[in-house]
Amino acid sequence: MTLVLVVLNLAVFLLEQAAPERLIDTFALWPPAHVSQAGAPPFHWWQLLTYSLLHANLAHIAFNMFGLYLFGRDVERAIGRSRLVLLYVMSVVAGGLVQVAVLLLSEPHGYPTIGASAGVFGLLVSYAILFPRRRLVLLFPPIPMPAWLFATGYAVLELLLGVSGEASGVAHFAHLGGMLGALACLLVWSTGRRRAS
Repeated sequence: MTLVLVVLNLAVFLLEQAAPERLIDTFALWPPAHVSQAGAPPFHWWQLLTYSLLHANLAHIAFNMFGLYLFGRDVERAIGRSRLVLLYVMSVVAGGLVQVAVLLLSEPHGYPTIGASAGVFGLLVSYAILFPRRRLVLLFPPIPMPAWLFATGYAVLELLLGVSGEASGVAHFAHLGGMLGALACLLVWSTGRRRAS
């Protein structure tokens, strides 16, 4: 199923190259009308899911698909196909909801949110919870660390960058929302297991 998600993202990216404006206008996550600039495409509920299939450029999709494949394979082995899809979708939707909530508190602008990062961050935090002691290596600098520390550090960095506004143009709060969506899924599933036993 991880490979299916990767192929789906790649297929949509190829379609996006043929008609970028049309797909972005319809399927990217646009701010709600009262915080959007005049003339920007409208917000629709389906954008809370479809924004994750669109990417800005080759580097954007390459990094997201690398993360999806890297973390998704082991998470899928641990929780199964159907739960992987549910966790990924919940991460994407939670990321979209958090991003919209932040946009409602922001200055009006006309920029959409796109990318699978919320789903990837959901897989990252799931990987860290399921395999906390596994070693991951930062790309720059190449420092090995346990998965739980890697994911925690990323979450703190995303929060700091989101609050400070230093790295504008990146949906930091969607990333954090993706992590929260995955955590909610894992919590519900673990609670259900405890009740059944």
